[in-house]
Parts: sequence; structure tokens; C-alpha cells
Amino acid sequence: MEHARMTIGEVARRVGVSVDTIRFYEKEGLLAPAWRRASGYREYDGEAVRRLRFIRRAKQLGFTLADIRELLALRVESGSRCGRVKRRAEAKIAEIDTKIRTLRKMKNALARLTEACDERAPTSECPILDALERSETPGP
Repeated sequence: MEHARMTIGEVARRVGVSVDTIRFYEKEGLLAPAWRRASGYREYDGEAVRRLRFIRRAKQLGFTLADIRELLALRVESGSRCGRVKRRAEAKIAEIDTKIRTLRKMKNALARLTEACDERAPTSECPILDALERSETPGP
């Protein structure tokens, strides 16, 4: 059970984010502005912790802040269905698959360059450096 009121530092430790991250999410509207004590210190409740955990987990799965904003809106929107969330997740999977293909191509191109590299040759004859100077590197 979350404490009724927590400082920004306590929330940051519970969630595993920095204080600056919490302030940023507030500024971006992903987190409601904190209640302020008479002293000016921010105070948060368990809902802020839950929302920050949601944001952190969504980011770990590759969702952008814009995606997360949409997911949060769907969470509270009456009449929303899981299908909308599922479609967002499927779109994210497709993006990740595209990134994986791109990274594999990059890895293969770099592997070919390293295979062509003679460690004893002077850097003036280095195929890796030569490829980096050219406008295009060998394709996959």
C-alpha cells in the first residue's frame, strides 16, 4: 500500500526514476501537478506512483511519450475498448521489427568491413575508415 503523501524524492526512489524525470512528466502533462505544502514542497499520492510506473514500463516496451499519452487517455476514456490498445501495441511491434531488420543490416555491413580489415595494415589502407569516408557503405 502506498503512503498517503510522499515527497518527490520518495516517489522517485519508489518508481526508479529521477526527480527531474518526474518534473518533466508534470511539465509534459503526463502526470498531474503535485499538491504543494505551505512550504512549497511537492506532495504526491499513490496514484502518481502508479502513473509513473505505467509510464516507465511503457517506455521500457518502446512506447514514445506521445504513445504513452494516448494510452493514458484510453485508460480513463469511457467507452474505450482493449482493441484500440491492442492495435497500438501491434503497431509498436511492427516498428520494433523494422528496427531489428535495420540493425541486422547495419551489423552485417559492419561485420563485412571488419572481416576485410587487415589488422597489420596502416590506417591509410583501412577498409572500415575508407567506407566511413565514402558516401555509402557496402549494403547488406
